[in-house]
Amino acid sequence: MNSDNIQYPLQEKIGNPDLLVGREKEFKNFGKWIANIPKKLSKSRVILARRKSGKTAFIQRIFNKLWSENGKVIPFYFDISENKTWYPTFAIDYYCAFATQYISFIERKASFVGKLLPLEQLRDCAIANGIELMIEDIDAIQENKAAGLNDLVWKIAYSAPHRFADMYDISFLVIIDEFQNITQYVYPDPHYQTAPIESLAGSFHYHVESKIAPMLVTGSYIRWLINISSRYLEAGRLTEMFISPYLTHESGLQAVYRYANAYGEPITNDTAVQINTLCMSDPFFISCVIQSNYEDKELLTEEGVINTVNYEITNRYSEMSRTWGEYIQLTLQKINDRHAKNLLLFLSKHSDRYWTPAELKETMGLELEINEIQEKLLTLVEADMLEWGNADIDFRGLQDGTLNLILRNRFEKEIHNFEPDLKKEFHEKIEALKQEEHKIQGMLSNLTGQVAEMQLANAFRSRKRFKVSSFFTIPDGGNIQDEKRANEQTDESSFNISEASLSISETPLSISETPLNINETSLNITDTPLNIVDVKTRVIFQREDGKNLELDIVAESSCGRVLVVEVKKQAAKSGRSMIEDFHEKVMIYQNLRPDNIMIPAFLSLGGFTETATVLCREKKIAINDSIMNF
Repeated sequence: MNSDNIQYPLQEKIGNPDLLVGREKEFKNFGKWIANIPKKLSKSRVILARRKSGKTAFIQRIFNKLWSENGKVIPFYFDISENKTWYPTFAIDYYCAFATQYISFIERKASFVGKLLPLEQLRDCAIANGIELMIEDIDAIQENKAAGLNDLVWKIAYSAPHRFADMYDISFLVIIDEFQNITQYVYPDPHYQTAPIESLAGSFHYHVESKIAPMLVTGSYIRWLINISSRYLEAGRLTEMFISPYLTHESGLQAVYRYANAYGEPITNDTAVQINTLCMSDPFFISCVIQSNYEDKELLTEEGVINTVNYEITNRYSEMSRTWGEYIQLTLQKINDRHAKNLLLFLSKHSDRYWTPAELKETMGLELEINEIQEKLLTLVEADMLEWGNADIDFRGLQDGTLNLILRNRFEKEIHNFEPDLKKEFHEKIEALKQEEHKIQGMLSNLTGQVAEMQLANAFRSRKRFKVSSFFTIPDGGNIQDEKRANEQTDESSFNISEASLSISETPLSISETPLNINETSLNITDTPLNIVDVKTRVIFQREDGKNLELDIVAESSCGRVLVVEVKKQAAKSGRSMIEDFHEKVMIYQNLRPDNIMIPAFLSLGGFTETATVLCREKKIAINDSIMNF
């Protein structure tokens, strides 16, 4: 489920849509499931995953994909937040969210999705669109609320997607994020003086089986949500889907580049791999490191990466530590004793197998009875901190390396009277990583086709000072190979260009002509290194006729020169028309910034056709067809 041509009416919590990477397997699975909804073949699902595992970004992307497709399945998204709310207010908010998103879908008004239109305005929209059922619903909601019949108000709300699908022969996908919160935050009185309505989840007992409006619900507290499902929705009514917080190594590395690019954080190809390895391809962990407030953060060296990762794990006020602290505080309230923490720490360290209470007593030398150990283990399971096996006496630590690091930092000293030396362990991981250099090179080479512009932009940031010939063939009539060797002696960056790619033409390109009708001084790009002060990707600007144009990379030097780069990642060769289009964009951009000197460059991983190469020579466009990561 790629992001091409997707609109984003629902503002995704992840922020920049490009930051959602990987999950190809999950999107493929859900794509088939969604395709079967119009055929009335899809059963409701629940996504189970711990906090910060990417499930909200995943389901919000599903919503935006379906909304953009404007197809047979109409998405409805509702987030049940951890905020107290009064029963009738919750019911009306739920209905208004559904009705607003439905109107936005049929009228193609993306701006409506982020709003909660009031009942009166929704009624006007319903009249304008001839939606008789919505008119009847709104009238009934207002009458029942005035009469204090809150249960009837809620019934109209939660049944709406199914009833609309039935009435108008359409299909809905009902997406409810953090479904477990419905049992804890909806109160029967406006002052929250009584207990919340725990049984409210049971309202969906019938509609969760709908084949015309199936549900997709999520929960961050897995055992809590499983218990709710079993108690109020009956076992089997929701197909359980588990999502790992971890990406593949390749997708994790892609996430490193995307986050570094989005936040303008300089990294090298070496440190990109190191960050991904120490963060275990966990996108949330990666984002915390890239955005870290660590005072001495510096991600261009191995030591800088290790220190920043260590800060995020060990500093109580880091984003990583704060986020996990909230989670641990909520889940460990019932087991705040030394024995339970000891069990949790041991099982997290040895999560490769299941353990019985008897085995734990013997191995750990516990002074507890087996039934006491069993009781504490079950409490940890209920707190979502352990996994329960098929046998009632089998328990295993969560296979979650990030959680294990946090637990060790929090409890190791309390339980074993020493602090773990995480920095030493991080150094050992990186040393082991260096032994697999060939594997890393292959991984980066495979990834280049997906993030070439990010690798190039990050290389510009990390070098800061460089000659354009470090990355592209420069049409100066001089000895490019000598200049390249000089660059290699003075610059230790890991981002290099293969020598073969620097000899793309037997005839040197002359710099006596003026490219793009701009000042001749722009041709002296090999004489003085650029001093990069800003690097932007995907720079959008307009032609005079209002059409939007985009430049892949714009790197500005303190001297006023601007390196403008087009990146083509397809396997096919770039042809003459692509060069013409790029040339036109650079000319327009030059006219918008007459005080700057443009240096055009073109990276085409598929190479160039002969006519394209000739045109680049004529227009004085620096070119290359490959990048070497190490």
